[in-house]
Amino acid sequence: MFSLTRNQKPKSDPAPSVWTYRLNRLMLTPLFRVTVRLVLPVAALCLATWVYFSDAGRREAVVIAKNEIVETIKNRPEFMLNVMAIEGASRSVSEDIREILAIDFPISWLDLDLDQVRDTVAGLDPVEQVKVHHRKGGILQLDVVERVPAVVWRTKQGMELLDATGAPVGLLKTRAARGDLPLIAGPGAAAAVPQGLAIIAAAAPIKERLRGLVRVGERRWDMILDNDQRILLPEDAPVQAVERIIVLHQASDLLARDLALVDMRLGARPSLRLSDNALRELSRIKPIYVEN
Repeated sequence: MFSLTRNQKPKSDPAPSVWTYRLNRLMLTPLFRVTVRLVLPVAALCLATWVYFSDAGRREAVVIAKNEIVETIKNRPEFMLNVMAIEGASRSVSEDIREILAIDFPISWLDLDLDQVRDTVAGLDPVEQVKVHHRKGGILQLDVVERVPAVVWRTKQGMELLDATGAPVGLLKTRAARGDLPLIAGPGAAAAVPQGLAIIAAAAPIKERLRGLVRVGERRWDMILDNDQRILLPEDAPVQAVERIIVLHQASDLLARDLALVDMRLGARPSLRLSDNALRELSRIKPIYVEN
C-alpha cells in the first residue's frame, strides 16, 4: 500500500468533466456547430449594425461619406469627357445632334446614360444607325449612319425625302434641290416605297419621260408620263404590267401615240384612251371615211 506524504498532492482525474463532455458532444452536432460559427456572429453583427444606424446623425454621416467617395471617383481624369466627336454625319445632322443632346462638358461618363444618348440620336429622322462609346482622351464618340434619300414624296404639307424603306429622312424646300430623285405622291405612298422603286426600275427604258408615281386609294400606283399620259397599274404584280407596257412600246411605239391613258388593271384586257386632240381628229376624219 502506498500512502501520500504531507507535501504530495493527489493526481487530477484525466477524465473530462461532465460539462466539458457535454460541450464536446454538442460541437460534434452539425446544427450546433453552424449556429456557433455562423449564425451567432452574423446575428451579433446585424444587431451591432442596427444599433449603430438607429441614430439619424450616424446615418446621415455615412450617406455623406459615401457620396463624397462616389464623387471623388467620378471626377477622376480618366472618367471625364471633355468633347464630343461625331463621324459619318453631315454638317446639318451634326448640328441637330449637338442641339438635341445639349451636353454640358466636361462631364463624367459615369453620369452619362449612353443608352439614352443613343436612343435620342436614333430618334432623328436622318439617322439610320448610331453607336455611342467613349474613347481615350476624354472623347464621347458617336458613329452615325445616315439614311440615304431615295425618293421625294409630295404631300399637301410639302415635300419630304424618304429612304428606300419609306422611312423619313427630312423635309425638302424645292423639288429642284433633289431633281435626281424620283417623285411619288398620294396618301400611303411612303408605306409602298419599295414597290414604287421596283416599278421605277422596271420603267428604266422610258425614265426620261417618267414624271412620277401617284398612289391611288393606298392600294395601287399610277405612272405619270410627260404629255400628261397616265398608266394605270394593277394592285397585284404592277412590275410585270410595266414590263408588258415596255415591250408593247418597243414593238409598236405605243407610248409615242396620242394617248391619254393606258389601263393595265385588267391584265388580260388592257385598254387605251385617246387624248382630246386625237378624239377631235378622229371625229373630223370619220365622216370622210363614211362618205367614201
